[in-house]
Amino acid sequence: MFSLCLTSSVNAQENSEKSAVERSAEIYASGYEKFRFGGYGEALASFMDYGINRFTGTSSGNKKVNRNSISIPRFIVAFDYKFNSQWILGAEIEFEAGGAGTAYELENTENGEYETEVEKGGEVALEQFHITRLIHPAFNVRVGHLIVPVGLTNEHHEPINFFGTSRPEGESTIIPCTWHENGLEFFGTFGEKYSRFNYQFQIVAGLNACGFDRNTWVAGGKQGLFETDNFTSPAYVARLNYLGVPGLIIGGSFYYCNNVGANSDKPETFTSIGRSPLKIYTADLQYKNKYITARANMIYGDLANSEALSSAIRGQSNTSPYSRTVPVASNAVSYGGELGINLRSLFGSQSKFPVIYPFARYEYYNPQEKGEGKQVMDLRNKVNMWSVGANWYALPNLVVKADYKARKIGGGKYNSENEFSLGIAYIGWFLSK
Repeated sequence: MFSLCLTSSVNAQENSEKSAVERSAEIYASGYEKFRFGGYGEALASFMDYGINRFTGTSSGNKKVNRNSISIPRFIVAFDYKFNSQWILGAEIEFEAGGAGTAYELENTENGEYETEVEKGGEVALEQFHITRLIHPAFNVRVGHLIVPVGLTNEHHEPINFFGTSRPEGESTIIPCTWHENGLEFFGTFGEKYSRFNYQFQIVAGLNACGFDRNTWVAGGKQGLFETDNFTSPAYVARLNYLGVPGLIIGGSFYYCNNVGANSDKPETFTSIGRSPLKIYTADLQYKNKYITARANMIYGDLANSEALSSAIRGQSNTSPYSRTVPVASNAVSYGGELGINLRSLFGSQSKFPVIYPFARYEYYNPQEKGEGKQVMDLRNKVNMWSVGANWYALPNLVVKADYKARKIGGGKYNSENEFSLGIAYIGWFLSK
């Protein structure tokens, strides 16, 4: 769940940028007696000079055309409820792109064919639903539908926690974002002053290989498409954050699933190819004081047996809800960093200058960093990207954003992609008692 202090813009950001474990402890220790209700949301308009598909088969990549879009990327309703001081219920429901009216069914009585009825193109998802048992600051237990703490953005996915109008593109391209799965979590904080740490360890539903593809690597493998999740090969997730220096968080995470093929809708599709383990490593840091906010992150993923796995994915039914676009690479990578400067701080603590953070962000990502065997990687997936813009915190819990993005595709071999965007976002608790 998210947390927010409404006393000042600086306090609001500092509180929301704490690690998930710290936010959990503060949520349950103070702020409300029994119940609270709130949420967050975003609106976005983008103006682009490129087409909708750089994979059209042309030698130049994306066409140079002008097009615009406007959307509600997400609207989240959230609540916490204390049964007592030790047992707490938390939940978030996400309405993405305006909501949805989409249903998929797997008709096993009809040769395992997929059936779908689409009424609206968005998504309604249960982003979090869990019950927490507080035991000790160093050891607590949570069970239910959980945020998977892999990468910087999944840990800090609320819209005031990143610069720019959209979540960092590299992370959200190669892994699910926001990533949430059913499972069990142990978490806590230990140490004091300069040796202070917190941790999370989860056992959750592993990714489903059916959703892997060429352009987004394993991001499409998040479960939740059907009524129940496959738990044949669970995933094990560990995260550790160092908190010993004021304003600094240094973190890392590790994700391991022994056999992603075993979590398929039709596991027999992947039986003949053998085991396909998935490993994801991440490292990240954030530093904030009254003058600057800086963030950096790295993700490296390794998918074993990717060549055989790609063949099995290509052979799925034409009526399946997956893209079946292959090959899926054996390795994917994303890294980047951003720096924002608090202009208000330059005029003194008593200044009435607005809280504005001009920023710059660099990202590199490639869901096809390296192939296996005879796999041929597509350079159109290799992206170097710069973003520059500003976040204006009109209120502690309301931010207006503007940015310009420039993507260099395939090391400059293909047409570049340029985009200007405007956005507004909020986060807050509206009712508490």
